[in-house]
Amino acid sequence: MTPTKIIFAGGGTAGHVEPALAVARAWRRERPADECIFLGTSSGLESTLVPQAGFTLSLIPKVVMPRTLNFDLMRFPIRFFGSIRAARHVISGAKVVVGFGGYVCASAYLAARLEKVPIVIHEANAKVGWANRFGSLFTHHLAITHPVEKGAFMNALITGVPLREDVQESYVRAVRDWKLERVRAKESLGWNPDALTILIMGGSQGSISLNAVIAAAVSELSSKGIYMLHSVGAKHELPKTTSHYKPVSYISDISSAYLAADLVIARSGAVTVAEVGALGRYALFVPLPVGNGEQMKNASQLVEAGRACIVEQEIFTSKWLIANIDSLLATARSTPIDGSGADIDAAAKIVALMDHAISQKGRKL
Repeated sequence: MTPTKIIFAGGGTAGHVEPALAVARAWRRERPADECIFLGTSSGLESTLVPQAGFTLSLIPKVVMPRTLNFDLMRFPIRFFGSIRAARHVISGAKVVVGFGGYVCASAYLAARLEKVPIVIHEANAKVGWANRFGSLFTHHLAITHPVEKGAFMNALITGVPLREDVQESYVRAVRDWKLERVRAKESLGWNPDALTILIMGGSQGSISLNAVIAAAVSELSSKGIYMLHSVGAKHELPKTTSHYKPVSYISDISSAYLAADLVIARSGAVTVAEVGALGRYALFVPLPVGNGEQMKNASQLVEAGRACIVEQEIFTSKWLIANIDSLLATARSTPIDGSGADIDAAAKIVALMDHAISQKGRKL
């Protein structure tokens, strides 16, 4: 018997890949015989994250919509149709295509439509990206993290963000005794359980601007007895490690880092916000000042809940951080110790939507 083929599309950044992997794991737990295939490009994080997770990755050409009138705009239709053709080859015979946004999704959605394969779309960000808006022309099986006031996603299923397996498992353990788990996490990192601690993350690729601010503030923060774990990104040179400051290219045990930190300083990508909500104590978010403004909106619910604050990148300097660190840590220490289970069932909800989409195949949208 030919195994059922399920296609997952979402690439470029961890914000697209990690939720897709979480849903794929949830699907495979219930249906281990099914064939789960990811569509991606050779330049996105999916090229490493997907194989590491034990899933098959099929590469298609990366196509970026030109934003100016130039020669690339003239070549775009040829490249786009080439990408669609490659996607159709992979998608043919699949039961469902599940998209999470990113470079591959526009091609995947149109290819799925041409192959008459049901489409499910999840949007993690508070503002829907262009690829997912395009995909919504071909399906009403839509899921979203935040309520949307207009457009096709206005009536989408609100699921939350599918969490990484280690984050989900850490939440399940911590919910029994948050205080104990936070102490254990500090000890696992070699930190004094009573010490003030900060986790700094600049996103999956690292952040030059955030790294520079921290580098200029490390000495002053260390003099206050603050311990820091800093993920600088794989593409950046590691600064010098000190007794209070540990820079790393990548944090393998991110769950312990979230649990141990009194304060998280990070970009407000949808996945980071969800993980902070599940395990973190308090966050200072510095939204990436590009894109369609989704990072500013992503953190709004945590801010409203008193679990985070936002500062714009142009304001976030080493001088600002040093001047405000005492009040930030005081607020963090006064924040409830419990995390949130708001996103714990997100993957299961999307799996249920996939089942529904498959059962509805052939019905008019």
